[in-house]
Parts: sequence; C-alpha cells; structure tokens
Amino acid sequence: MSAEEMRAQGWEELDVLLVTGDAYVDHPSFGSVLLARWLVHHGYRTGIVAQPRWETPDDLLVMGRPRLFVGVSAGALDSMLAHYTAFRKKRNDDAYTPGGRAGARPNRACLVYANLARRAFPGLPVILGGIEASLRRVSHYDFWTDSLRKPILADAKADLLIWGMGEYAILECVRRLEKGADLQGIAGTAWLDRLNAQNRPAGLPPHMADSPCLALPAHEAILEDPFLLMELTRSLERQVHRQDAWAVQPVGGRALVLAKPAPPLSSADMDSLYGLPFCRRPHPSYTKPIPAASMMRTSITSHRGCGGGCSFCSLALHQGRRISSRSASSILEEVRLLARQNLDSGKGPVAVSDIGGPTANMWQGFCALDRDKEDAAHRCRRASCCHPAVCKFFRTPQHNHVELLREAAALPHVKQVRVASGVRADLALRDPTALNAYTGEFTGGQLKLAPEHCAPHILELMRKPRLEVFEAFLENFVRQSRAAGREQYVVPYLMSAFPGCTDEDMRTLARWLRQRRWRPRQCQCFIPTPGTIATAMYYSGRNEAGEPIPVARTDAQRLRQHHILFPADAETGGSQQKPLPRRRPSPTARRRKHAQP
Repeated sequence: MSAEEMRAQGWEELDVLLVTGDAYVDHPSFGSVLLARWLVHHGYRTGIVAQPRWETPDDLLVMGRPRLFVGVSAGALDSMLAHYTAFRKKRNDDAYTPGGRAGARPNRACLVYANLARRAFPGLPVILGGIEASLRRVSHYDFWTDSLRKPILADAKADLLIWGMGEYAILECVRRLEKGADLQGIAGTAWLDRLNAQNRPAGLPPHMADSPCLALPAHEAILEDPFLLMELTRSLERQVHRQDAWAVQPVGGRALVLAKPAPPLSSADMDSLYGLPFCRRPHPSYTKPIPAASMMRTSITSHRGCGGGCSFCSLALHQGRRISSRSASSILEEVRLLARQNLDSGKGPVAVSDIGGPTANMWQGFCALDRDKEDAAHRCRRASCCHPAVCKFFRTPQHNHVELLREAAALPHVKQVRVASGVRADLALRDPTALNAYTGEFTGGQLKLAPEHCAPHILELMRKPRLEVFEAFLENFVRQSRAAGREQYVVPYLMSAFPGCTDEDMRTLARWLRQRRWRPRQCQCFIPTPGTIATAMYYSGRNEAGEPIPVARTDAQRLRQHHILFPADAETGGSQQKPLPRRRPSPTARRRKHAQP
C-alpha cells in the first residue's frame, strides 16, 4: 500500500502492482489480496493500490514502477452493478469501501484503471482481471446503456485479460515476463490479434494452431441478429465446462482470442492458497469500518465452482461448474486460526458464520465422468449438473460436509458453526440425514433458499428445480425444526421481471406467498448482467430454443412487476407493505410459521 511498507519488507522495487476497486482487506474473500498473497508466496514482490483517485495517476506511483506488469481489477463486483440498482438509480452505499461510502471507484473501473496504468507506466504490460473483465471478455449486453458493447479489450488500454479464477494464469504471466517471453496462449487468458487472409488470428501460438477452435459470432453479426448473443453465451459455457477448445470472435476487423480455460485449482493448491498468512483485517490506514470485512471475518471458503448452471448466474462463466474443494484438514485449521484470533482480541469463543461456497452442500462434489480421464470432457453435453434433474454422474457426498461441520463445531473455543451460504434443496433431499443435520444443527434461525419463482415456465427458463422440490424441502424443514424444538425459518430468495415473466406470473407468485402468509424480504428485480444466458434472453427476446418470450424492458414495466410483491416500496425491495389481516391461524398455518422468512 505504501513505499514505507515496501521498504519494511526489504524490497527496493515491486515485481507486480495490482490495482483494485475494493478497499484493502487482508482476507481471502478479496480477490486482489488473494492473488497478491499467491504471488508473494511464489517469490514475486507484489504491491496493491486500493481505490485510487482516477483524476490523476499519482496514487499508482507511490511504490514506483513495477518490474513486470500492472494488474487491474474493478473489485469484487462489476463497477456498474456496484453503483446502480435494478432500476438504474444510484446506490448510496458500497460494502467494499470504508464507511460503506458510495463513489470510491469509477464507473467501468477496468477501463479507467487501465488508462491510469498506461499514463503512470508507459511501455509496461497492463493485464485486466476480476469479475468485471471476465464477464465482459466477449461482446456483451450492457444494461446501463441498453446497448451491445464490444469485448472490453477493444476499449481498454490493456495487453491481456485473465478470465475466470486467475491463480494459475497470473503465475504463468510473471514467469513468462521474467524470461522475456510472449504472453499469448496462456490458459485462461484473452487478447486481441489481427486477422490474416484466412480470417484467422495472425499471431496464433503454435501449440494452439492444430487444437480445436470454437468460432464465435462476430460482434457486427450480433448487432444484426440479437439471438446470436445466445449462441455466443452457450458457446462460452461449453468452452468453460469442457475445457477442450480455444475460441475466436471477429470484432471490427480484429480477432479476440480466448485460450483454453485454466484448469480448476487442485485440492492441494486450494489448501496452499487459503493457508497463506492472511491477517483477516482491513489495512490499518483505514479509520472507518468496511462492511464487507465485518460480514466475511468469520466466514470460511470451503470450495469454488457450482454445478447448478442457473441461467441468471455468472458463476458458470467465471468459476465454472467443476468443484474445487479444500481438504477437511485445511478448513479445520482455518477454524482454529479464527478461534485463536478471537481469543487474542478478547472476543471469546468464535461463532463461525459460514463454511461453504457458491452452494454449501456441493463441497467435494465431482462428476463421475471426470474420474475416467479418457475423453471425459467430450461426453458431457449438459448445461447444468442439476437441471432439469440432478445428473446421475454428479456426486455430492453431503455426509462428508456434515461431518466437517460437526468436527469444526467440536473444536476448542468454537461457540457455533453455521451454514449461511445456502444449500441447494434438490441435492439436500437426496440425503435425508444431511438434510436433517443442516436443519437441526447448522441453521442459525434462518436458512437461505432460492426458489426464485413458483411458475413452472419461469423456473424452466431459470434452470431452477420445480416448485415441488422447494415445497418438499420446506415440509422437511418444518418437521425437523419442530422436532428439535427450534423456532427457525426459511428465507426464500425471489426474483421479479425475469425474461419470460409477465405481470400475471408475478400475481401468481404473490398469491402463492399469501397462501403461506409470507411477507417477502428477499426479492431481486432481475438485472441483465454481462455474460449470462438470462441476459441473452433479455437482449434477444427469445428463450434458449429461439422461441419468442415476453420481456419487461422499460423501468416502468420492471417496476410494475416488482411492485406486485412490494406495493409500498418497490424501489428498495423493502417490506413496508401493510400487514395481512389477522385471523386465528389454522393448524396448517401454525405449522407453516416455522417456514416464514
């Protein structure tokens, strides 16, 4: 963060400088810090500039010119999503900034920071990374300007883009730059090249020339036929999951080249990465608390990746569907560390708020086809491991996860262990013992579940389980909660204005909630974020099969759908609606009390 800290490490210069739109919190949930620790662990002197001023490059100069490159990330969120609501209103807070203050990062932060890096260090390689760059790596729909934008490399002053989880790719970048080698061809990266007479990239590395290639729709073709954005997105899903091809997209007379995906981290590398000496605290220069740091302080990442493949979720294109899991011993060691830190700070026994990942009960999940290494990638054609039903080859040993949670809870100076990252109902129902444990032992009063909607055709478009799955889980949850003598609730996550959803569909959802006497607290109006299948539906007005679907496009249409669930406060998604009429509940209604959000 400063020249003084650099000198305290005994460093005369940096090898790598990372610029991020988040505050500096030395915790593995903060991506730039995670990569910095990873690089230092491998012997590369790495500094971080957090939330620099963007009117001048001066903040990037405080530690001098790095030897190898500058890495740029917008932070944990796409900067436009961090700044604007689903109704395009400016947000007034930012959980990744001291004091929760909004406006500490610019709009389109990757573009702005890359320009700052070019001004500060002429001639030095600039590499983009993080969620904003990753999901904008190809042509993408931008909700905030209602337009199709070119791949971010076409606008950014950058040499390379690392997409997906970047540990292996960034390490290969520094090793090649040390040798003076070319950066093109590194797994998990993208770059712009000129087209040759055969309409192929002119500077293609030799090892890629004879390997399979996905030809993506040209940017100009998508402008003419919006449904081609669906073809583009589905091709990227295939590339990320099957890991057997590189891809190319023509853009304005040039070629955007996407190398093959980097492989997921091995369990040993996951253990090594998350076992690095994180302080788990904000940088001491901050005088105000950072909300995200407080939320994540006692949260532990057990794995990456999600087999769900929900059509509105960006994880399929960023982390992928294959699960990378830490070992039980690594996770338990982190619990012990949290307990020691709590005792040292005088806070007493630690309450672990979460041991999970994108979906908690996918820890140690794997595809049985992958265990047969011969041609395994070519056998899977599914877009989801869980939709339309859980794949027979998708293994999720949830009993192992439950045993891990029990071992963690039994450690000295551990008050309790909870699962806050949510469980997937269709998987939990396949293991009644694990389901009972999640309900009876590891729910802290509320359990997050994401039915998202109740209309069958909307759930199909979302690639979500049928409503009967959620209701079966709910029935079990109520029964187990009563048996345990605990008053606890399911918090359902819902969505309005999804592509294909009409006002009548929202009224159906509202009636479904009223039948259960639920007042929704967690409902998100759909935001078409870059890179998802659902965004391609929104942009094209068609489902994955190419059939026309209704789309709420204007803010008025979207607000009206949201307003059906939140008649008093549609913009904030608050729960200010009038209370339902009071009447003596039936025995069935009294049982449902245990499932109210």
